[in-house]
Amino acid sequence: METVTLVAPDISCEHCQRAIEGSVSKVAGVNEVKVAIADKTVRVVYDPQQVTPVKIEEVLDDIGYTVAK
Repeated sequence: METVTLVAPDISCEHCQRAIEGSVSKVAGVNEVKVAIADKTVRVVYDPQQVTPVKIEEVLDDIGYTVAK
């Protein structure tokens, strides 16, 4: 397992947290998702043989959260 922490400036509330955790956790290979509202971060523990950080970023983008580069 590997861990990636992504910054999503659009995170502002518990609704954002639930939406992100719900969507990202459904991705095959994702083991754990934790959103920190105050830090505007998404920490994901994933299996690199099943999913990449780029794919996780695409899921976030699809639900309306842009990842800062």
